[in-house]
Amino acid sequence: MNFEIQKLSLARAIQGQLDALIVLWPIETVPDALGHDPVTRWVATAIEQGDFELKAGAVMSLYCQPGISPRHLVVVCTASNQAGQIRSAVQAAWGALKSAKVKQLGLHMVGDATAQGLQWALSGLADASYSYTTTLSKPKTRLLKQVIVSTENSMPALDHAVRYAQALVSGVELAKEWANRPANYATPTHLALAAKDIAKGKPFKCEVLGPKEVAKLGMGAFMAVAQGSAEPLRFIVMRYNGAAATQAPVVLVGKGITFDTGGISIKPAPEMDEMKYDMGGAASVLGVFKALTHLKPTINVVGLIPATENMPDGLAVKPGDVVTSMSGQTIEILNTDAEGRLVLCDALTYAERFKPQAVIDIATLTGACVIALGAVRTGLFSSNDALAMQLQQAGETSGDTCWRMPLDEDYAEGLKSRFADVANVAGRAAGSVTAAKFLQRFTQSFPWAHLDIAGTAWRSGAAKGATGRPVGMLLQYLTDLAGATGPSGSAQSKRQTQTQSTMPVTNVKSKARALRKS
Repeated sequence: MNFEIQKLSLARAIQGQLDALIVLWPIETVPDALGHDPVTRWVATAIEQGDFELKAGAVMSLYCQPGISPRHLVVVCTASNQAGQIRSAVQAAWGALKSAKVKQLGLHMVGDATAQGLQWALSGLADASYSYTTTLSKPKTRLLKQVIVSTENSMPALDHAVRYAQALVSGVELAKEWANRPANYATPTHLALAAKDIAKGKPFKCEVLGPKEVAKLGMGAFMAVAQGSAEPLRFIVMRYNGAAATQAPVVLVGKGITFDTGGISIKPAPEMDEMKYDMGGAASVLGVFKALTHLKPTINVVGLIPATENMPDGLAVKPGDVVTSMSGQTIEILNTDAEGRLVLCDALTYAERFKPQAVIDIATLTGACVIALGAVRTGLFSSNDALAMQLQQAGETSGDTCWRMPLDEDYAEGLKSRFADVANVAGRAAGSVTAAKFLQRFTQSFPWAHLDIAGTAWRSGAAKGATGRPVGMLLQYLTDLAGATGPSGSAQSKRQTQTQSTMPVTNVKSKARALRKS
């Protein structure tokens, strides 16, 4: 999908050669019944007759009307300062068009458009019109190819917002694609090939390590998870060198469990198919790197993806086994379904060699986080206040929100073991926190944050599918650091406490059961 922007009045926008036009009407803009265009007069009349209310999400539509060139016209009310409401409004408007054959769509923003609102609208439209097709015998391909944005005001920040949205959508949709693929179409080898394809050409690099190289590094925890699978593990190292070599990179570590049966601590059958999404962290790292190919910010970024299946064959690691991690710390594996932290801990140790300015791991780690935060906000854990604040701000700016969780040392008590330096699980209480405390043991040499995306990486139920989160948050964070900020063109200094995510809270309990301790 391609985006472009033009400076046009509404009167001119409705003369465009388009299949359809969506008009975003701010709830605070009262139309003039004597307006200079038929749409304004139509909206004013509908309000006067009580048929249309200036309320966020209200929709009216027309078809083949005189004086309006696009076959389809949809007017939807928006609350301009809230990401969730803008996205919901655009998605409601698209709902009125989804059965139409729309290849070229106009999106007109009435009044003074903001760069942030424009980015939210475009990302919402992309989400609403996305469809997965890879494994369908007769896929319904996406007809919508081009979106022409028109606004009555023009400023460089709006042009930047469109370019940023183009990059963001490409990254989010790539993350969705790989997370949505079934495990036989998204093996560790497939992920490695995808990473190499993204990282073609300067300033990108990609290295893929196999079982022999990983064994040589001493990644005993990672290998323990992989030993029950017939699919060979892959450790993917991606690099984007957009700044001077002297600049310390940001390292993104994505959990890449391409399918999680739970191992010997096997999961219950219901919803186990959703464990193809257990590589959502890896998919988000791929998505961020895809977006970087468009934006090319002045920053250095490393992506680490430990990729494997977690399977229960005769060679699989057993509850009670003790393994030695790359850091030298020994781990008693009390539950083989707590495998995500095992692959991540070795990747976190590997990250030390880059002398990073920050390390962020992204993982569908715990069902406990689904119970705590549902599908709205990602769980954020960090040992560094400045890093946590930057990620929180990036989440609020992008609308891909998170919530900081505690890391009190008392939570680590349950991880004590008589037979190893640490156990891989504690009790049921505060499961997402104790998982983060386990990871924290391997992050003493750099600022670190952990994003538990178990509740936000995919939707369950009738709308089952990957969300592409937290690509938006991570991309905003990286571009803010680079000084080439996201859609607004400048860092957001004021927290938008009213911002809401649009991810529905569906089947939270069943999703948590499927994840268990993942």
